[in-house]
Amino acid sequence: MRGFKQFLMRGNIVDLAIAVVIGTAFTAVVTSLVKNLFTPLIAAIGGEPNFDGLTFKINGSVFRYGTFINDVLAFLIVAATIYFLVVLPIAKANELRRRGEPQPVEEEPVISDEARLLIEIRDLLASGRPTGMAPPQQR
Repeated sequence: MRGFKQFLMRGNIVDLAIAVVIGTAFTAVVTSLVKNLFTPLIAAIGGEPNFDGLTFKINGSVFRYGTFINDVLAFLIVAATIYFLVVLPIAKANELRRRGEPQPVEEEPVISDEARLLIEIRDLLASGRPTGMAPPQQR
């Protein structure tokens, strides 16, 4: 039980649980926004608030493609709402916040003496000409 308690009390598990709860609440807000504001607005402009009645039949089977159109439109409206009301403003705020911070200077990686020697050996082998070595003995 002690290990299970430690598992539950770890920070990332608690953070994940909080994110799920807030995400669920935010979903309800966005769904309400789409259902109560954007869908009636689209209906006022386009004249058709609901496509559920659109169907066709083949061999007695009813295909409700209007419901699919409603779901696709709802998804697109929710995605656009989240992007324009949440993602874009947060990205803009982060960009403005970063403007005042000095940009980190990228430094050349530190190479050990052994690595530098191995690089020199590799380069010499690739060039095909040994340097600093005595020429081979002629017979």
